[in-house]
Amino acid sequence: MQKEQALAAKAWPFEEARKLLARIEKRRAEGKKVEQVLFETGYGPSGLPHIGTFGEVARTSWVRHAFETLSDIPTHLIAFSDDMDGLRKVPDNLPQPDMLTANLGKPLTSIPDPFGTHESFGHHMNARLRAFLDHFGFRYEFYSSTATYKSGRFDEALLRVLANYDKVMAVMLPTLGEERQETYSPFLPVSPRSGKVLLAKVVSHDAGKGTITYIEEDGSEQTVPVTGGHCKLQWKPDMGMRWAALGVDYEMYGKDHLTSAKLYDAICRIAGGMPPEQYMFELFLDDQGQKISKSKGNGISVEEWLSYGSPESLALFMFQKPRTAKRLYFDVIPKAVDEYIAYLESYHAGETTDEQRLENPVWHIHGGKVPDERYPVSFALLLNLVSASNAHNREVLWGNIRAYAPDASPQANPGLDRLVGFALRYYEDFVKPAKVFRAPDGKERAALEDLASQLEKLGGERDGALVQNVVYEVGKAHGFEPLRAWFGALYEVLLGQTQGPRFGSFAALFGCKETAAMIRQALNGDFVK
Repeated sequence: MQKEQALAAKAWPFEEARKLLARIEKRRAEGKKVEQVLFETGYGPSGLPHIGTFGEVARTSWVRHAFETLSDIPTHLIAFSDDMDGLRKVPDNLPQPDMLTANLGKPLTSIPDPFGTHESFGHHMNARLRAFLDHFGFRYEFYSSTATYKSGRFDEALLRVLANYDKVMAVMLPTLGEERQETYSPFLPVSPRSGKVLLAKVVSHDAGKGTITYIEEDGSEQTVPVTGGHCKLQWKPDMGMRWAALGVDYEMYGKDHLTSAKLYDAICRIAGGMPPEQYMFELFLDDQGQKISKSKGNGISVEEWLSYGSPESLALFMFQKPRTAKRLYFDVIPKAVDEYIAYLESYHAGETTDEQRLENPVWHIHGGKVPDERYPVSFALLLNLVSASNAHNREVLWGNIRAYAPDASPQANPGLDRLVGFALRYYEDFVKPAKVFRAPDGKERAALEDLASQLEKLGGERDGALVQNVVYEVGKAHGFEPLRAWFGALYEVLLGQTQGPRFGSFAALFGCKETAAMIRQALNGDFVK
């Protein structure tokens, strides 16, 4: 039954999975045997792993799970590290820049680890990649470019590229400038003298012997085999060759690869393979609207996100609109956390159908095994509760939460307990420093005095909808049109910020009497002092 529903599901992972299924059915119709479906993700370990890498593996995994819902064909995911690349530039955010500068041009796996914990720069970065992929429980097999080249796994495809050297050049040369055309070769020899991956001019190639002859750094000629890790391919031919050699069926890449996709496809065919199904996703931007970069270290890291928000919120951010460029900075975290909570509530709502659940992002994020957990309080409410109560520990916050939702507890609501910790940290680091209170004007002062009196009359009321209605009525009675001006005044005068949660829900959580007392403090000028 779920398979039938998945065949009609509109969520983007299912759309991608159906394209992949059509590919497999076409291959079978051609008489080809299909034993597994291979997914691949690529990683350039020249800098610290960043959040975009996580996004690529997560999104590929969601397509993989959607495919597994549609088909019984075994699947496999390779996380491929291009660690045989020569280091061309020293990243700004790494230690020992002088040592790294002295090793420019060498494969990442041949450069000492600047952190001093692994056998090489490449091994350190690979370990960092695997650690955070493992943290999220991804199912994958790690491949090192260096190990794969040296093992001979690529040899057959490399020899095909060599045998079709002129065809490869015909694909690549039109994409290059006139000067680069003079020296370009798809093969990058690893110098037996310096150990560097050389952008060298190839003066001859011998398909029969499986060798190329190139100009060394001192001007002499050197002949090396293209197999066994003595050469690697330039990155564009490398992508296509890798697809052919490994038999990749599905790969995602960022928008910056889009113009090169036809080159990858052409090289893959020349190397004897069938190009995989491909999906282009948009790039992430930092707070200044610039593309995030490993070398710059801008944007936000996985570790930083997880200091202020749940893993599920990060996954949701990656799931939504993958083909839309999104600003990736700290201020997106609270919204992502609360959107996850809203989707989780919707998934478990009694009127939700099975078809609707397959469209819900939480079904994909949790691999179809969605936790049955409730969040009686949103992250936005928690942040404002911290702000209003000056709470600096979990116990104080949980006291307010239990008054609002008596059945809630850290034991019964572990997810909410995590949010309490996130809220405390996020408030201290981002909300508190940005607070700017203002005094109310005459009209606002009269309305606030009225609201304080009405809230005092409500006493211990904890019904957020009822309290919200009172707030609405006070705003209307004092002539606020539109009403959002009234709520803007509440946020700016009482909370020192330009926006906030439903004020009625906040007052019900904080306590009507406590909220009235906070209003009177603001009217006394305590906050602007």
